[in-house]
Amino acid sequence: MTAESGGGAFVLIYILSVILLALPIMATEILIGKRGKQNPINSIRTLSYESSYYYKDKPDKNLKRIIKVKENFKEKEIFSNWELVGWMGILAGIFILSFYSVIAGWTISYIIKSLTGSFTLITAAGSSAKFQTFISDPEKLILWHTIFMILTCYIVSKGVKSGIEKAIKFLIPGLFLLLIGLAVYASTLQGFSEAMKYFFIADFDIINSSVVLSAMSMAFFSLSIGMGSLMVYGSYLPDDTSIFQVSSAVAFSDTLVAILAGIIIFPIVFTYNLDPNTAGPGLIFETLPIAFGSMHYGTIISTAFFVLLFFAAITSSISLIEPAITFVVEKFYVSRLYATNILGVITWFLGIFTVLSFNSLSEFTFFGMTIFDNLDYLTSKIMLPLGGLLMALFVGYIVKKSIVVRELNANERLVEFWFIIIKVLSPLLLILIFIQGIL
Repeated sequence: MTAESGGGAFVLIYILSVILLALPIMATEILIGKRGKQNPINSIRTLSYESSYYYKDKPDKNLKRIIKVKENFKEKEIFSNWELVGWMGILAGIFILSFYSVIAGWTISYIIKSLTGSFTLITAAGSSAKFQTFISDPEKLILWHTIFMILTCYIVSKGVKSGIEKAIKFLIPGLFLLLIGLAVYASTLQGFSEAMKYFFIADFDIINSSVVLSAMSMAFFSLSIGMGSLMVYGSYLPDDTSIFQVSSAVAFSDTLVAILAGIIIFPIVFTYNLDPNTAGPGLIFETLPIAFGSMHYGTIISTAFFVLLFFAAITSSISLIEPAITFVVEKFYVSRLYATNILGVITWFLGIFTVLSFNSLSEFTFFGMTIFDNLDYLTSKIMLPLGGLLMALFVGYIVKKSIVVRELNANERLVEFWFIIIKVLSPLLLILIFIQGIL
């Protein structure tokens, strides 16, 4: 995205988007999960009930977070239109993972290619031919897609404590060590100075509405806002947790990783006179292998790079499927392993269509885009911004202010400023993203 949008200008707007747009909405999503203590759908339903005229105010310690109400009126199942936001988030996570796992599977293949020295002294034509041959083989793509989905489902099936948290404790430190090591190496390259000017100095002449809206959309996608995973993780937070502190820590860490990735990639691109404007996966899977093949210790560095990509991918993928699994377990009272297997197979099957969009079905398009491009467009440009918009409106205008203030557990002035952002600024910006996505 940085390369496509002109370098430093995009980075600057991205950081501002994280602070002014993504971070406030992230807090609303975590708040819903922290209050509801359930899956995204039931958490939103519970907050709707607590904020409705049916519910009689009681001390917080006596709040009964239940869906079937027997006290205030006749027993019936409560349905809130707002819970559709939870449904949309769960579907967005499944759709994203279906194509995400296909691309992530490529990293496993490229780790093996790196280890076997496939990139040694490779030419531009050779790298492009290797990549095109790779993605034109549906059987191989399905194989790597399958392996990645199995790894994801294995981790998720173990639960939050035994699976996700245990994996993260190993993968995230490993990710940071690889990032820092490769960033140090990149700083020794000849093109480092030129790359840093490109990456950090903004050319305001190239900033237009498209760059701004792309940066805002990317902030949403990068922080996993609008797909329900933050609600699920929020549901595990202790009652005395500061949502603002948690949100800020996550946003800062995520942005730091993104900046370190740029510090690694662009010096390599500029040192070896490659084209930084290569769009999409081509920059990673076609352009960078040329540089890796030409540098000293290229095999070691390229292997470390693709291992890093794999770590980044697997830690994201487990968050994408977690909301759906939590919902199925709580709704149908099935085991976590059973829910993971069912949803994993469904997601894997959807991913087959993304695989085929790179080869057998590459000519099949609707709205002028392939199946993969349509899924990417639908989720990142429509579902995530719309989900974020509705969550901001829900917490800002529907949920009782007393509940919000209690759950935020923060300074009064900070809370009031946050209310202004989610009730006015964020909805306006999100509507712009949404309209731009449709147009």
